Amino acid sequence: MKHLFLSLTLVLAAVAGGVAEEKEEGWISLFNGKDLSGWKVSENGTWTVADGMIKAHGDRTHLFTDQEFKNFEFKAEVMTTPGSNSGIYFHTKYCETWPTEGYETQVNVTHGDPVKTGSLYNVIKLFDTPAEDNKWWTQTIIVNGDTVTVKVDDKVLYTYVEPAGTTGEYKAGDVIGHRKISQGSFALQQHDPKSVTYFRNIRVKPLAD
Repeated sequence: MKHLFLSLTLVLAAVAGGVAEEKEEGWISLFNGKDLSGWKVSENGTWTVADGMIKAHGDRTHLFTDQEFKNFEFKAEVMTTPGSNSGIYFHTKYCETWPTEGYETQVNVTHGDPVKTGSLYNVIKLFDTPAEDNKWWTQTIIVNGDTVTVKVDDKVLYTYVEPAGTTGEYKAGDVIGHRKISQGSFALQQHDPKSVTYFRNIRVKPLAD
């Protein structure tokens, strides 16, 4: 019994130490695992929460954080189903249709779009990815100054340095957008009715300006 008590004490101490360490590192949870508090849905889209996961499904829609960030390390656990397309935006702003501000990191393993998970959409195109359908992976986005680093699990896919003086302006139909490092929200994408994607453990660690 004495040894059992000692073991339990050590386990509890380790757990407490882990919690304290996480707080010291400055991580902020963006998803409470229960509902969409702190997020705003565009286009009356369908997003559901169950078992600690956000499920993206139904017609096209985006889910934006209320909070905005500049320099940060962002992590989310992601899982796609076969044939699904999604994305994670950063430095964006709420928009009722397709986001017109900021960058999108692609989430796509086997959808028909050849641009695959981790790509910086319309900037860096990856046609292969270490991510797999029906398996969780961690997608990491680090923004520090003019530099963006994207990882899948522990693998660095690339580091992109935004050219000095770029405006990032582009035109999509009659809409003018700006793909530029600045400050803004994160957004998750539901691309089309045939896509189903899951997100969990979404958190961010702000970095110094």
